Amino acid sequence: MRNNQPVTTTEYKLNPDHYLISRTDLKGRITYANRAFIEVSGFPEEELIGAPHNLVRHPDMPPEAFADLWKTVQAGKTWSGFVKNRRKSGDYYWVSATVTPTQVDGQVVGYTSVRSMATQAQIDRATQIYTRFREGRARGLAIREGAVVRRGPGAIIDVFSNLTIQRRIFLSQAAPLVCFAALAAVLWGLVQWRGYTPSVNEMLAWLLGTLGVATLVSAIGGSLLARRLVSPLRQTLDFALRLGAGDLSTSLRSGMHDEVGKLMAAMNTMQRSLMSVVGDIQKGAGSVSTATSQIAAGNLDLSQRTEEQASSLEQTASSMEQLTSIVRQNTDNARQASGLAVNASQIAMKGGEVVGRVVGTMADINDSSRKIVDIIGVIEGIAFQTNILALNAAVEAARAGEQGRGFAVVAGEVRSLAQRSAEAAKEIKALINDSVSRVENGTQLVDQAGRTMDEIVEAVKRVTDIMGEISAASEEQSSGIEQVNQAVTQMDQVTQQNAALVEEAAAAAESLNDQASKLREAISVFRTRGMAMAA
Repeated sequence: MRNNQPVTTTEYKLNPDHYLISRTDLKGRITYANRAFIEVSGFPEEELIGAPHNLVRHPDMPPEAFADLWKTVQAGKTWSGFVKNRRKSGDYYWVSATVTPTQVDGQVVGYTSVRSMATQAQIDRATQIYTRFREGRARGLAIREGAVVRRGPGAIIDVFSNLTIQRRIFLSQAAPLVCFAALAAVLWGLVQWRGYTPSVNEMLAWLLGTLGVATLVSAIGGSLLARRLVSPLRQTLDFALRLGAGDLSTSLRSGMHDEVGKLMAAMNTMQRSLMSVVGDIQKGAGSVSTATSQIAAGNLDLSQRTEEQASSLEQTASSMEQLTSIVRQNTDNARQASGLAVNASQIAMKGGEVVGRVVGTMADINDSSRKIVDIIGVIEGIAFQTNILALNAAVEAARAGEQGRGFAVVAGEVRSLAQRSAEAAKEIKALINDSVSRVENGTQLVDQAGRTMDEIVEAVKRVTDIMGEISAASEEQSSGIEQVNQAVTQMDQVTQQNAALVEEAAAAAESLNDQASKLREAISVFRTRGMAMAA
């Protein structure tokens, strides 16, 4: 026998609401376990399904109990007894177990075990008896269909204490006959002792005849009563055991109207009610499963779309960050350009002022040149007058003869100087006139340069204003893009939250679908007409 270890001395207490149900195939491999059984056993479902049922066997259980269990269920009977099981942790728990063969179309396909809480008195008695079996002190005891019975002479007491209804009926019918036969035997003895008389013979014959008729009537009545009572009760018992194993496809047929007939009718009513409830639950579980599948599919689609939206928002946020960086750079460049334009405007204004001063200087030079021309004219007049005077002196010297010859030489030199002065004055005048002409041209050019500088200053001012406007617009654009970036970030956060909610909803739908599947598995314990439910 399998010896599962380790074990502890800690008991896991069941409560009255615990109903542990499992199903196995013909080889004892677990094919179904309800949630209560999974919880109490401590094993996860994946470790239970497909495993041999002795996985939960406790080493304190005697081999005789399980040998009797297999012998009973393989004979097509129901086994009921008390079992000590082991949890995965090594703790133990006691149950009152009923094991019934599971039939499909008249063929046994497995076994159904239904367990409930055992009372403390039942646990104490089972512990005592099972200990005797394990220690080899169970002489005179045996386990039959889960019950502990006596063997040998002590079995007679158990026979009378555990009589079936049929035997009780026969005994109740036979007891008066035995008494009547005893009375007849006494009378026969009296006759033998006193001797025969006609009256005694007649009475004895009448008694014997009456005894025979009574025996026949009692036998026939007992047989009819047993057949009418025991057979329906056996059918009802078998029906109840099948219901307990989850087989709702059977039904009771009875035309009786007595208490037994009413009992069978009540069992049929209960069976139909269970079929209706199971059918409704199955339909509801199917609807829930379909709805959860649709919800799961919708959540999956929504999750994918949300992920795509989140990805798009991430890309948008990245693009917005790049655009924000570019706009900030443009704003900085515009700010720098605006500063440079302001500086250029200031420089242009200073240049305009310098050109203005140059224009004034050129005007002063022009005025000075004109004054020099005037002075040159005076010098020319003086040279002309000096030349006239020199001519006059030469004439006078000639008149003077020898005496005026020296004076004539001086007058000639003066005349020569006057002519040279006049020529020099002409050349200077020509140069000054040319300079004046150039100064006038320069003045015109400087005037044009001044006007151009004014236009440049005005243009630079306009550029400065435009760059200021561009800088302000860039600032506003940067602020707007920052707000858009914040909005995109918030949208991304909301999308991420939505994605998390979608994942939670998908997990909830999956959990609900799992619960619906477990509900269908729980309902699969029952077999109804027209349904091939999992066994």
